[in-house]
Amino acid sequence: MAESARRRGGSRPDDRRSADQLFDRELDHLPPEARWREWMHRVEATIFAASEPVDREMLARIVGKSCSIDLLIDDIREELRGRPYDLVSVAGGWKHLTRPAYADAIRAAVGGSGKTADLTQSEVLVLMCIGYFQPITRAELSSFLGKEISRDFIGHLRGAGLIASGPRSPTPGAPYTYVTTKEFLLEFGLDTLRGLPDFEALEDAGLLSKESLLAGDIPIAIGGVLEEDDEIEGCDLDVRSEVPE
Repeated sequence: MAESARRRGGSRPDDRRSADQLFDRELDHLPPEARWREWMHRVEATIFAASEPVDREMLARIVGKSCSIDLLIDDIREELRGRPYDLVSVAGGWKHLTRPAYADAIRAAVGGSGKTADLTQSEVLVLMCIGYFQPITRAELSSFLGKEISRDFIGHLRGAGLIASGPRSPTPGAPYTYVTTKEFLLEFGLDTLRGLPDFEALEDAGLLSKESLLAGDIPIAIGGVLEEDDEIEGCDLDVRSEVPE
């Protein structure tokens, strides 16, 4: 009876730990060149198979203690040079992404993947403001853009998983603030928010500042009412394409 119950219950945690201990990470029986090549294959295969960016901790489970993950990634990327896809550092890990130059070809062949948000220029601009100034309230965003940012507009970005509620603002009424998410980093191919264009350089050049925007001194490029087809000059945040599954 006990044996039957054990089989019905599947593998136990102890069994999984034993299997993990049997996994050969070090590969000491291989010559150095073959060992390095096998580690490269393991890392690339794991990243290729994963639906989310694979972080350093996860990769450390499949290679030896003396292995430099950064050097492995560099060697894999070197081998992918000239290929239509790359290994990209994004959202705190690594992920296979097709190069932006082939986005039109992918859309023409298979259509939308269903994973990439269909963003208007207005939404990209709002996301950029949230990315720079988070946590930020809806009222502040409205001041930035010179028009009312509706709850439905914010709800659409929340529904896409690109923003989330932050701490309540200390201003009267304690309105909610908004912050970007990991999905935002994935959408724009960023490893961290530090990958955004350097805001301090924009401030030093006198092109943008939170104080001047809130005071109503809004640059022409982002002032007034934006329509869906309006171009936003100086905004080079490209949505990255994923390798089709």
